[in-house]
Amino acid sequence: MSASSLPSASFKAPDRSSNFQFGFIDLLKVIAAQLIVLHHLAFYGPMSDHVRPIAPTLIGWLDDYARIAVQVFLVVGGFLAAKSLSPQGTSTVSDPLRVMWRRYMKLVPPFLVATVLAVGASAWAGLWMTHYSISAMPTAMQLAAHALLLHSILGYESISAGAWYVAIDFQLYALLTMLLWLSGGVAKRHAMPWLAPVLVVIGVSVSLLYFNRDASWDAWAPYFFGSYGLGAIAWWARDLGRRPAVVALLMAAILLPTLYALAIDFRSRIAVALMVACVLVLVSRRGILLSRQRFAWVRAFGRISYSIFLVHFPVCLIVNAAFVKFVPARPLLQAGGMVLAWAASLAAGAIFYRWVEIPLSRLSARASGQSLALQAPATAQFSR
Repeated sequence: MSASSLPSASFKAPDRSSNFQFGFIDLLKVIAAQLIVLHHLAFYGPMSDHVRPIAPTLIGWLDDYARIAVQVFLVVGGFLAAKSLSPQGTSTVSDPLRVMWRRYMKLVPPFLVATVLAVGASAWAGLWMTHYSISAMPTAMQLAAHALLLHSILGYESISAGAWYVAIDFQLYALLTMLLWLSGGVAKRHAMPWLAPVLVVIGVSVSLLYFNRDASWDAWAPYFFGSYGLGAIAWWARDLGRRPAVVALLMAAILLPTLYALAIDFRSRIAVALMVACVLVLVSRRGILLSRQRFAWVRAFGRISYSIFLVHFPVCLIVNAAFVKFVPARPLLQAGGMVLAWAASLAAGAIFYRWVEIPLSRLSARASGQSLALQAPATAQFSR
């Protein structure tokens, strides 16, 4: 997408879809969150080890493929970040450090509480079983690295499954924030309102064609920015107020670099990200929406998805340990344990949301000096 091909007024059109309902996004988050919980149950065991002989296909699929649900949250995260930071395609970021601090304060306090729960769960589970999923007692430096979201970068073992993604989510948000801030200053001085989307498209292309093909970058935001940036472009493309030519350019920006990247190095995770981005645009533009009033349960589960992510690993660890200690290693009984762990994770997520995430969000909002209509963080997190 060339700079000259974007009319200067194209990113200032009024958003006629301002009443867009996010029931569909809630549904995506609910489905993806369940897949992540089930992936961890299948991947870590030991209950799944006993169930595998009677359900090898199911356990194998959850183990190998359910983790791709991470792409749903990456794309949705970029979609919602663009809604917040650049709703019309031009930057609204004037103080990037303040924006990043607010994001940090939204993500990290409940994450730290969940980390403490994971430490306690590992100690408890260690009394009942010996298993690789049990983490050693963390050092002070390891805890500090988690608090600063630097554990993966500094080479510390994650205390809880999926802890790496809390750091990646923050990195991605910070990277998009800085891109928008830098482009905003240049765009104002040189009348280039299209600059922010162009930079995001370039970032997506570089990520998909280089960084995402090298696993040594997987502790850093550029590895994942391809999927995240597709979500941001999808937000701009879904606007019914845009000129058709501009929408076509934005869709080309989604399709062309992604299809080319898949042609030279096919990755199922990127194919899923492309599908999610295209579906978000289609659903938004065609009005294929789920009413939050009619599907209140979807909204409720979508709201607590971050809390489910944070607490499901310690819950599953305790249930696994209890079934090792007290329940015979029979496949059907252990399958019942997996279902119990899944249900307990959902219940624990609801409790955590009510009694931990909500109060901490209020405190964080005050500490950040902002007036916040309380919501769960924009993306639920998950494991590879």
